[in-house]
Amino acid sequence: MKIAITGAHRVGKTTLAEKLLEHFPEYELRPEPYYELEELGYEFSETPNIDDFAEQLNYSIKQITASSDNVIFDRCPIDIMAYLEALDGIQYINSMYDKAESAMEDIDLIIFVPIEEPDIITYQKSDYPELRDTVNEILKESVYDFGIEVIEVKGSLPERISQVLAKIT
Repeated sequence: MKIAITGAHRVGKTTLAEKLLEHFPEYELRPEPYYELEELGYEFSETPNIDDFAEQLNYSIKQITASSDNVIFDRCPIDIMAYLEALDGIQYINSMYDKAESAMEDIDLIIFVPIEEPDIITYQKSDYPELRDTVNEILKESVYDFGIEVIEVKGSLPERISQVLAKIT
């Protein structure tokens, strides 16, 4: 099974992904494209921009298409397209949409981690809260558009884990 965890930044995706590995030790965790690209030497801008997210989208598509089963992806094309949309990168989304959609057909389950009300994650002004909120709103509208089963998780980390385990088992 290929599982993608999606959501804006600073919502607990990575923490959830790492904790899920304890329950699914046969799974591989693929980190966010940002971190893998950084390890490969890609130099990101100081501020979020279209070019950086375009690079991440391409890389995310490659991550999915090159992976075998039993993988958890920390981010997927849906997240990155939401960032591109928030930054007015619609023309890039349009040019890559078919490839992203095709890659998403390999995903069996999307775990959507939205910003909660009240927000349970603390963040700084340097975490771009307006971008975070905009991406969250875009994801609320678009995460279900790919015809893939979606589970929206909420609450504490143990509650989120329980919700995922109940869905998968």
